[in-house]
Amino acid sequence: MTTPDLQTELTIIWHLLVSILLGGFIGYDRERDGNNAGIRTYAAVCLGATIFTVIANQLDGDGGTASRIIANIITGIGFLGVGVIYRDSGSGVQGLTSAATIWATAAVGVAVGLDMFIIAVFSSLALYFLLSLHQQKWYKRWKEKIKNRKLNEAAKKVEPEDLRG
Repeated sequence: MTTPDLQTELTIIWHLLVSILLGGFIGYDRERDGNNAGIRTYAAVCLGATIFTVIANQLDGDGGTASRIIANIITGIGFLGVGVIYRDSGSGVQGLTSAATIWATAAVGVAVGLDMFIIAVFSSLALYFLLSLHQQKWYKRWKEKIKNRKLNEAAKKVEPEDLRG
C-alpha cells in the first residue's frame, strides 16, 4: 500500500461530502416525520460505507479487498437494521422501512465510494421517493383501496352458519 497523495485525498474528501449530502437527503423525510433514524443516522451510514469502500480501493488494486469489505458492509448494516425492528403490542412490527432504507443507504455510500455517482444520486432520489409515498394522497387512497378489498374478501369468506355460533 502506498500513501495517497494530496490529489487523491482531496478526491476522497469529495466522495465523503457527496456521501454525507446524499445520506442526509435520504434521512430528511424520516427526520421530518419524527423518526429516531433521521438525517444524522442516514448520513452516517452512507458516510461510513463510503469511507470503507474508498479505503478498500486504496488498499488493493485488484478489487479483492474491496469486494470483501463491501460484503462486510452489507452484513454489518444488516445487523444495524435488525436492531431498529421491533414488535409493537398494538400495531405489529415496527421499523421495517427504517431497516430497509438504512441498508439501501449503505449501498448508496458504496456506490459513491466506487465513483458511481449517477447510480448513487438516482438511488438516493428513488429512496426519497419511496420514503415520501406515505404523504402522497394518491398513495393513501390506493393503500386504503387495497386494505378495503382485503377486508371485503375476508368478509365474503365468512359463511352465514359461521355467524350463528
